[in-house]
Amino acid sequence: MFAAWGLDFAPATTRAFARYVAELHAWNQRFNLTAWRTPEDIWLHLVADALALLPVYDLPPGSRWADVGSGAGIPGVPLHLARPHSPFTLIEAAQKKARFLEHLRTALPAPGLTVLARRAEEVGRDPAHREAYDGAVARAVAPLPTLLEYMLPLVRVGGVAVAYKGQRAAQEVEAAARALEVLGGRVQRVVPVPELPYPRYLVFIEKTRPTPPAYPRRPGRAQKRPL
Repeated sequence: MFAAWGLDFAPATTRAFARYVAELHAWNQRFNLTAWRTPEDIWLHLVADALALLPVYDLPPGSRWADVGSGAGIPGVPLHLARPHSPFTLIEAAQKKARFLEHLRTALPAPGLTVLARRAEEVGRDPAHREAYDGAVARAVAPLPTLLEYMLPLVRVGGVAVAYKGQRAAQEVEAAARALEVLGGRVQRVVPVPELPYPRYLVFIEKTRPTPPAYPRRPGRAQKRPL
């Protein structure tokens, strides 16, 4: 699959992927971090899925990224392992998942990872993080109108937010028109991912202007009353 995408990883990077899969599989037996139970499923549905971004958008060296609702580290951890020159901040409010992410920093090791055990709405209002990232990624977090309120406040003007979406990607983009207008974003492109045995689309959103100070709203508001 990676070869079909034109990706060729160094042996050390492949070993780091394998270590991540082994760590997640072991922790998942105790803490139920993901529905994918076997190493084979973790490779296909998590690691390969995360890396599907790289054939169509390679992370610029030195760029800073936020992984919103990182969960078990997807897509941020595999992307950082593949491109260690780009540091990632993993934002995950669930404490057991955040503990796993902290464990990965030393187990892999991956010193370029930072873990924030906070809600994305809180991080987006924090001056240390607001519009401080070159890009943000998110997978399996929320419908696009809600997700944009989590992501775009973190991204600098001129940066990009990338949402990993399934077969309803086009409908979600259509539903997000008001959120894009309010939050300062513009859809650049929607890219289908080949080779995967399930539908995957990458929605690229350019940050075109600063997000108004009122956003993100207080925790839970974007989910209950999306723009």
